[in-house]
Amino acid sequence: MEFNKHKHVVIIYPHPDDESFGASGTITYFREAGVPVTYLCGTLGEMGRNMGSPLFANRETLPEIRKQELLEVAKVLDIEVKMLGYRDKTLEFEDKDKVAEHLKSLLEEIAPSLVITHYPGYAVHPDHNALGAAAVEAVKRMDSDKRPELWAQAISNDRIEVLGKPDIVIDADPIFDKKVQAIKTHRSQAEAMIKRMEQASESSGENEFRKRMRYEGFYIWSFDD
Repeated sequence: MEFNKHKHVVIIYPHPDDESFGASGTITYFREAGVPVTYLCGTLGEMGRNMGSPLFANRETLPEIRKQELLEVAKVLDIEVKMLGYRDKTLEFEDKDKVAEHLKSLLEEIAPSLVITHYPGYAVHPDHNALGAAAVEAVKRMDSDKRPELWAQAISNDRIEVLGKPDIVIDADPIFDKKVQAIKTHRSQAEAMIKRMEQASESSGENEFRKRMRYEGFYIWSFDD
């Protein structure tokens, strides 16, 4: 994979931590190649149920905590973050055309050569599917001669059965420490999950966290003009 062939990468996901769990290995390789990365984050994840383990957040404090966690991750991954201002768990009810136009205006301003987002319908969470669909539509609406390549990340259990194997698979193993650092910086969301993975590792004798998080797969989206 020649990461330096791209001039600018834009990641479009709905929640703080989606970038770290889903694409921090890929992001790290792009940054090591000197490629700028901008994260367009849809919401503050203010409706998330995880509050740290042990608890240190509540419904009132969680939005600011998650915002600050994301800003710290931006330093860890050396990326720019733009917050889109949508409300968590409501993206499926937003007007898709309006969201797509919002994203299109940002993409035309940034002029990336690659956009990474969730694969609509195969991204489990309604926010993932909705923002992924709007991102695909935004790129589709761009002039074909300025349109960036688009990678869509599917995470549903049936993704390979329905879509086939991903076109691109990134092995984050060589820089896994950076991925772990990014994930752990989202402390409110990651602590409980990491504890569960550690317990599972003790039972199985394998590093379940590494096994689950090592590979990042993407499908190259085809646009029919």
